[in-house]
Amino acid sequence: MSTSIEPNTAKRPRNRRNPEATKASILAAARAEFAERGLDGGRVDSIARRARANKQLVYYYFGSKDELYKAALEASYSDIRSLERELDLAALPPREAMERLIDFSLDYLAQHREFIRMLADENAHGARHVRNSDAARQTNSPLLELIAETLRRGEKDGIFRMGVDPLELYISIAGMTFFYFANGLTMSAIFGRDLTQPTALASYRDHIVALTLAGLRP
Repeated sequence: MSTSIEPNTAKRPRNRRNPEATKASILAAARAEFAERGLDGGRVDSIARRARANKQLVYYYFGSKDELYKAALEASYSDIRSLERELDLAALPPREAMERLIDFSLDYLAQHREFIRMLADENAHGARHVRNSDAARQTNSPLLELIAETLRRGEKDGIFRMGVDPLELYISIAGMTFFYFANGLTMSAIFGRDLTQPTALASYRDHIVALTLAGLRP
């Protein structure tokens, strides 16, 4: 259930020296808090302490804990999509473009385990926050178009088969990369191979690149 303060305590705070910086600090603190503890375990008091901000400011800028959680998710999606756009896949030959996308997915998740935890938590809550988020949908659409354009170029060059669905391909790449990090510790324990080692990750990278490109061949 959404938690918000009473209307009479939500008045415009005074003496805000840098409102944009304060808001950004609160959002960063929220992302850290929710990544560690999830929506249910995360606390607004703790977020305010992390941000070194008055608790009143948290509610003033974001309205409720649920809305802050939604904003944290949107910011996480926005970050990864912004970096994906910087890959400039259109400037690369189709095979290299696909390889770079896989490399990026692996590297990003290796360095941002908080993104994995936040997505897992949102799925546990039925994706109710991103389902109603225009911002999340808008950040994902350009990525699918980049993949679709890369597929079209590969089809034209005769190196990719016809009719590959861009969304299905993205889900496949995301699944192979996401699962590796989301379940790496349990798989390492079960199969007796330390998948956290750089050599293991490099080997897995080569494997999924080969698997993806083989699946795209005519």
